[in-house]
Amino acid sequence: MKKLLAVGLMSIFLNASAQQNFVKYVKPLIGTEKMGHTYPGPTVPFGAVQLSPETDTVSYALNGRYNGEVYKYCAGYKYEDKTITGFSHTHFSGTGHSDLGDFLMMPTVGKLKLNPGTANQPGSGYRSSFSHANETVEAGYYKVKLDDYNVTTELTATNRVGMHQYTFPQSSQSHIILDLTAGIYNYEGKNTWTYVRVVNDTLITGYRQTNGWARTRTVYFAMSFSKPFKSYGSKYENQNAIYRGFWRKFDQTKNFPELAARDIKMYFDFDTKANEKVKVKFALSPVSQANALENMRVEIPHWDFDTVKKQAQSNWNKELSKIAVETDQDNMVNFYTALYHSFINPTTYMDSNGEYKGLDQDVHKANGFTNYTTFSLWDTYRALHPFFNIVQPSRNNDMVKSMLAHFDQNSLKMLPIWSHYANDNWCMSGYHSVSVVADAIVKGVFNGDAEKALQACIVTSNKRNYEGIGYYIDKGYIPAERSGISVSNTLEYAYDDWAIAQLAKKLGKTDIYNEYLKRSENWRNNFDKQSGFMRPKSENGNWVAKFDPMSTHGQGFIEGNSWNYSFFVPHDPNALAEAMGGKLKFSKKLDTLFTMHLPDEFFADTEDITREGIIGGYVHGNEPAHHVPYLYNWAGQPWKTQAQVRRILNMQYKPTPDGLGGNDDCGQMSAWYMFSAMGFYPVAPGSDEYAIGSPLVNKATINLENGKTFVVEAVGQGPKNVYVKKITLNGKDLEGYTLKHSDILNGGKLVFFMSAKPKKTA
Repeated sequence: MKKLLAVGLMSIFLNASAQQNFVKYVKPLIGTEKMGHTYPGPTVPFGAVQLSPETDTVSYALNGRYNGEVYKYCAGYKYEDKTITGFSHTHFSGTGHSDLGDFLMMPTVGKLKLNPGTANQPGSGYRSSFSHANETVEAGYYKVKLDDYNVTTELTATNRVGMHQYTFPQSSQSHIILDLTAGIYNYEGKNTWTYVRVVNDTLITGYRQTNGWARTRTVYFAMSFSKPFKSYGSKYENQNAIYRGFWRKFDQTKNFPELAARDIKMYFDFDTKANEKVKVKFALSPVSQANALENMRVEIPHWDFDTVKKQAQSNWNKELSKIAVETDQDNMVNFYTALYHSFINPTTYMDSNGEYKGLDQDVHKANGFTNYTTFSLWDTYRALHPFFNIVQPSRNNDMVKSMLAHFDQNSLKMLPIWSHYANDNWCMSGYHSVSVVADAIVKGVFNGDAEKALQACIVTSNKRNYEGIGYYIDKGYIPAERSGISVSNTLEYAYDDWAIAQLAKKLGKTDIYNEYLKRSENWRNNFDKQSGFMRPKSENGNWVAKFDPMSTHGQGFIEGNSWNYSFFVPHDPNALAEAMGGKLKFSKKLDTLFTMHLPDEFFADTEDITREGIIGGYVHGNEPAHHVPYLYNWAGQPWKTQAQVRRILNMQYKPTPDGLGGNDDCGQMSAWYMFSAMGFYPVAPGSDEYAIGSPLVNKATINLENGKTFVVEAVGQGPKNVYVKKITLNGKDLEGYTLKHSDILNGGKLVFFMSAKPKKTA
């Protein structure tokens, strides 16, 4: 990776309005151990466009079954690959399942090829070899040389428009390919329909409809070239359809301006001089071709690539300046890369005029808020959205409003589970949007109709035919016979119900508060006091006989085992400690989790976790246990929280291409890092308190939206000085190991005095 270039300095509200440049610390290629889950291309903060290279075309299916190799390409780009197949405009960041990869473009020279070819025979298609030595990756900018064509590609973006700049050699056979069949997690039949209209010799519009993780997804586009093409053509995939209508009168493969088929590939031919730059603006819209064109005209009305790049990097620097940290070089890279990752998702899902497509497939207009999508809530309710409540409260307010709009448009009348391009893909468990909604209201971030928000939470929590909710309500647990993830669902519903209770309490709804507080104790129905573990229970009320707390298969859990999930009572750690036999036994069980050996057989079939992502039996790369290191605070041994947090920070986050101990999951892993690096963490979103840990940075200045600053300083912090000797808040001793949200919003200074020796007395 080349060292990131500096951008123009900008004024930011830091100490004495100091001018600083944080973009230089961002390394967009930092990803999971197995890579392939981080895309390195440009976007702007929370942008609708994520423009990035694809390095292979692995099909979701192989011989009619799931192809495990496709998992490595969740983001389209795999660091170890030697070829690039093109550059597409939509991507997920660090997810464990995938979609998108829309509108792949590839500049080529020489004989025209419309098939991408294969990695072991790259010359058989339009892909090209490349080298990381000729690759520049920065926030808001990407550059690579395509060795097979001697074409240099540069990419940048605005919110809704990707901009390409291709530097060609001299050639009478220069081509730009637009492959509308390409995609991530692709399979035969995923494209349901594609339309392309050649408006003139520089402008093309169209749309693509797919049926994948999002069942009914339509994305519209407008593409403009800086130079007229001399000719164009297509290959489309319905030539052999039983009924072809009378369009067959035309030769639609060459210079024909209106195409419609399930799968279409386009090419545009140019004559180029040596080092001639051909630029492309590619705008997206969820609503229409006209809106896509309007987005282009509004966001990039010119052809100055460098101006767009500088604007993108200035936007990133503005957002990254929300927190200024002082620490060593590696942790500066870790911190600002994490901050960068946390500001990628959720993504803008509306046009420049405020229009967007809703779940009802009708066009809506966002009045007074920005509409967002890409809500990976099972992951992000834990730390990302609580992080936004501190550093991006206005955006999180809009995100909650987007969730409520989702509820209104949803025929099933549920808040989002996993929101994705006017769809809910229903991935993962729980109804964790209620946690995000409750946390925003409890912390005073949401400025909408809180009564309506509470009712949406209640309706969602009572959807009896969804994932065992009816059994949960009637029995207080989900029978193992009724769900393969019966235990984790019960535990997650119990926490979510506690969050609803906190929202009801905030609004003075005592009856609702009492009802949901009682429901929040349902975790007890899956806790076996004799074994000390959460375990599945049969419909008749008996424990399921075959039980292995180390196994992730057939035990009633999702992405975890009982060792990790048995600590999932984030809303009442004191009650959990008591159920496990008291604080001492609780602490010893936590000790065992972090020191035990987890045999390979128990994660051999888990795609996103390898040995490097595990500490003892604690799996940091999967989210259910993210709060667990902080539970020592409730066990009366906070020094162990401090030691484990620092251990995780150092082991699971590194400034290397494979630097994360698991998927970033739309920013959750990154948000955990930033909270923990600053010394506190939201164990139970919905509460106004944070648990104290052990700060890794020497100093952090949070520039709050209300104009105040909150400073965290770690005096004497170092690799060995991981223990907290004393804490002061605004010069006064902080009692206990909690920090209130209001303490942060009011501004001030939190000072940790660090030591190499644990403080084992109150």
